[in-house]
Amino acid sequence: MATLSAAKRLVVKIGSALLVDRETGDLRQDWLKSLAEDVARIRARGTDVILVSSGSIALGRRVLGLPSGALALEQSQAAAAVGQIRLARAYEEILAPYGIKTGQVLVTLEDTTDRRRYLNSRATMEMLLALGVTPIVNENDTVATDEIRYGDNDRLAAQVAVTCGADQLVLLSDVDGFYTANPGLDPNARRFDVVDRITPEIEAMAGDGISGLSKGGMITKLLAARMATEGGCAMCITLGSPLNPLKTLEEGANCTWFTADTDPYQARKRWIGAMKSKGDIVVDAGAARALSQGKSLLPAGVTAIRGSFGRGDPVAIVDDAGRRLGLGLVRYTADEARAIQGRKSADIEALLGYKGRAALIHRDDMAV
Repeated sequence: MATLSAAKRLVVKIGSALLVDRETGDLRQDWLKSLAEDVARIRARGTDVILVSSGSIALGRRVLGLPSGALALEQSQAAAAVGQIRLARAYEEILAPYGIKTGQVLVTLEDTTDRRRYLNSRATMEMLLALGVTPIVNENDTVATDEIRYGDNDRLAAQVAVTCGADQLVLLSDVDGFYTANPGLDPNARRFDVVDRITPEIEAMAGDGISGLSKGGMITKLLAARMATEGGCAMCITLGSPLNPLKTLEEGANCTWFTADTDPYQARKRWIGAMKSKGDIVVDAGAARALSQGKSLLPAGVTAIRGSFGRGDPVAIVDDAGRRLGLGLVRYTADEARAIQGRKSADIEALLGYKGRAALIHRDDMAV
């Protein structure tokens, strides 16, 4: 069973009900301060932490005096626009005493279904973490429509975990794990400590959702678990309401862990390797050797470009004899790649008119 102490990169999902008092619409400051203590302690041992937080609409609707209950899409977007500022400021102020910088990252479903946006999101997240920043991620409700919404932050958190290569995801929930049945209706319902595989029987146990408090219920948590574990990330469901919820989890609080059968690195390589190529990049012997040693593909080692492809598309890497060496997500269009092939990375800006990335295909975006 996974433990937080072993996490290298941790994503924590926080629901609106944990952050915002339902009666007053104000932030639960004591709870938020205790979460900040947890984040600071976990970061101090070298773990990257990313927070996926709801709460912008809940905060904004009170400021705007909007009624309780369901809101029209335009009202939700307006509330989010007002609430996002307050939510970001709250995290900034609560983490600053620990010397932790924060950055707001707003995403929509389109950002992960489009490979170019996905790669840009991944690169941004990696840079933030490299600079010591704790990203605060939320769905961009101000521009999302019904067609492009996640609809719940459980799946959003899972997608963020996969995008940034996290090895653990914790859903701070209104339930303390996954049960064989609704524990509110069935006194014999049993909580799972560990779920190694999400079977049809497991899915059937989710029913229409264990809790009426969670927007998506238990079904969306299972969807999140499937998404996360297939991406090499273990996922935990635990009760989020206690103060210091992550510390409480580490000290043995009730929870359910969904295990992953691989790590994020290997899962990503497998995902890339299964894609259909949209073109070929031919490389010389020196580049082929570098690739076999785990290096990125630089323009200098490229001798030819075949086909038509865009940024983020999967492209086969072949040698001069036509042997396929691997497949990767390319960072330039086919025309741009032709313009810089055989040239040093330092020449890219002069050739393309902008300062591009040094690698044509980065090693993290490549299955060799």
